[in-house]
Amino acid sequence: MSNENEMSNEINIEMNKVIDSLNHPDTSIRLDSLRQIMKMITSGALEKPIKTKDVNNHIHTSYSFSPYSPAKAVWMAYAAGLATAGIMDHDSISGTQEFIEAGEIAGLATTIGVECRADFSNTPMNTRKMNNPDQNSIAYVTLHGIPHTQINIVREFFKPYSEYRNIRNRKMTENMNRLIASSGIVIDYEKDIVPISNYKYGGSITERHLLFALSLKLIDQLGKGEDLVNFLRNEFKLDISGKMDSYLSDPLNPHYKYDLLGLLKSELVSKIYINATDECPDITEILRLSDSVGAISAYAYLGDIENSVTGDKRAQKFEDDYLDELFAVLHNMGFRAVTYMPSRNTTSQLDRVRTLCDRYGFFQISGEDINSPRQSFICTALRSGNYSNLYDSTWALVGHELAATGNLDAGMFSKKTIAKYPSLDHRIKIFREIGLSMG
Repeated sequence: MSNENEMSNEINIEMNKVIDSLNHPDTSIRLDSLRQIMKMITSGALEKPIKTKDVNNHIHTSYSFSPYSPAKAVWMAYAAGLATAGIMDHDSISGTQEFIEAGEIAGLATTIGVECRADFSNTPMNTRKMNNPDQNSIAYVTLHGIPHTQINIVREFFKPYSEYRNIRNRKMTENMNRLIASSGIVIDYEKDIVPISNYKYGGSITERHLLFALSLKLIDQLGKGEDLVNFLRNEFKLDISGKMDSYLSDPLNPHYKYDLLGLLKSELVSKIYINATDECPDITEILRLSDSVGAISAYAYLGDIENSVTGDKRAQKFEDDYLDELFAVLHNMGFRAVTYMPSRNTTSQLDRVRTLCDRYGFFQISGEDINSPRQSFICTALRSGNYSNLYDSTWALVGHELAATGNLDAGMFSKKTIAKYPSLDHRIKIFREIGLSMG
């Protein structure tokens, strides 16, 4: 028995090394590591995860902010039993090729997309607080199911906006340094922030990167535990809740640096934030891009928040007070879809959103915004019988991406397809079968 235990321990140690390599700086090593894992599963050395019908179309990777490289994200999705997984990075599509290849290695159906903040100032939504907690008139929107032949076009579109964002990032870093001056900590944008991003590989740098750099400096200077918690309360005057207090008081907490980031994002962003201008394309440009590359444009519904699921948003109001008006505007502008996260909203909120989607003919896309190791890749709320349509729409999204990659006119929202199949429900059924044939 002792020999069996030793062999099992050796396999576990080797497995952990390989899994760690999924976040290696070299893409080829990440993908080779995933191949090794799949070989271990095929040989029976590693138990194969039980595949479910669960889906997730909104997984961030290290090409924006996440604990996971694209290969690691695919592995996490596969290990969780997901049937499909979708990459969704901020202002960057540079991780998609790796994500696609990783999905092929793991035998996991994938979709690709990009998320960005768009300027609604020239619309009836001007001055409104939409789904962005930091700035009015600016909203998060997504492009789903981007045909693989169009990746470079999308990448080139976002390049100048990423550079504009970096100008503002540097100014916010200066704000942060002024805010924390009494601590003796200084954050250097080039030395402390850029290296913890995938910027040199085409990734974006977000507010989370700025505050993650601060998190790492604080841990390095004060260690993990009570000393750091007391410092945050006394020096930064942060309001630390009971749950967050327990997380940060535990030096053995495996998610410590991400929990600290969540607290800092919730408490400090408003104090260092500078309004985004040039880095946010006008929404008409985004919609024009989406249609030209055969993607599916979607508004990301957030809804009023009472308790933040991810711990990095304060309780506050967003679109619910004027939701009917918003959906009418989105429809008139030419949006194709609405994406929402069942775990983040109440049943009444979701019922209202779904009713409005049906009224305006919006394709409904689900996705859990994964950017922290505490978040599950599985949305248990989605398993409710009320949301079975979101499984069908996900497979239709897979089918759309496959068809449009072969021919843009074959996409679910092309003029040719809409003329042939005017009913959205009919199109969903057709593209669902295309997706399932490849699943």
